[in-house]
Amino acid sequence: MTERTDYRLGELEEMQLADSPIVQLQRWVEDAARAKLVEPSAMCVSSVGPDGRPSARYVLLRGLDERGLVFFTNYESRKGVELATNPFVAVTFWWGLLERQVRVEGRVERTSDDESDAYFESRPRDSQLASSASPQSRPVENREALEALVKALAAEYEGEPVPRPDHWGGFRIVPDRFEFWHGRRARLHDRVIYEIQPTGWTRYRIAP
Repeated sequence: MTERTDYRLGELEEMQLADSPIVQLQRWVEDAARAKLVEPSAMCVSSVGPDGRPSARYVLLRGLDERGLVFFTNYESRKGVELATNPFVAVTFWWGLLERQVRVEGRVERTSDDESDAYFESRPRDSQLASSASPQSRPVENREALEALVKALAAEYEGEPVPRPDHWGGFRIVPDRFEFWHGRRARLHDRVIYEIQPTGWTRYRIAP
């Protein structure tokens, strides 16, 4: 058992918050980057398989605007298959040193081919090769077999651009609910909810 943490760094008052949860999330991601936290844009994406069994993994936030949150992956991976079958998703950001958490709920849609192409082309070549060659979420014989796949692809495209494979691209999370959490003393944490309505975002506080 670990010792309890008595959160003391700050508070979350409604007057401090942006009208848009997207803007507020961007502020907190930028705060995490300025604090030099490891992977400040890392978010845990939770999906549900056809058997109702949930699964979760961390990915990196690669796009954020009023349309939603974007990340990129192999569409044939476990998360890709689950999200294609059940598009509802939950996301969690955790910045422990800042005593902050954000939860996001919504549904996913694929980004356009142009968006996926643009991001793929911006990646380091080694990352392009790894994403293209790796049979993500599938069994491989050993590490050497995986590295051999990458080497073979590198040889195939030596001196040429690596094309984005059809099985790799982006998902955009179209959010309908956010929760911003800030730790407070004596477990009386601050929790503020944003929910989408026909007229726009509404905001209210809930008990910890």
